[in-house]
Amino acid sequence: MMRYRASKLDCDGCSLKPRCCPNAPARKILRSIHEGARDMARDIATTEAYVTSRRERKKIEMLFAHLKRILKLDRLRLRGPNGARDEFHLAATAQNLRKLAKLMPMPDPRPA
Repeated sequence: MMRYRASKLDCDGCSLKPRCCPNAPARKILRSIHEGARDMARDIATTEAYVTSRRERKKIEMLFAHLKRILKLDRLRLRGPNGARDEFHLAATAQNLRKLAKLMPMPDPRPA
């Protein structure tokens, strides 16, 4: 933590002094050394690109949640990096096939 301390001359001329620091000659504020990074993150969070990114990330997270909850991929059964990759590819293929099935038009149930 860093301590910011205003100058007494600055505080004496300020109209907000009675509300800001009535019992002290000047204002003292504790500020984290990481506050600059937090300010930058807050500024980025207000941009249109961030809102779009957040919406896209939500879609991806929903896919992972579906893999874990519905397709029971909370635990990999195959060993090693190749087995994990293969198992994940199979689960992703199953998800893509479900999406593809939803995109295909339903056939007319009445015989011709």
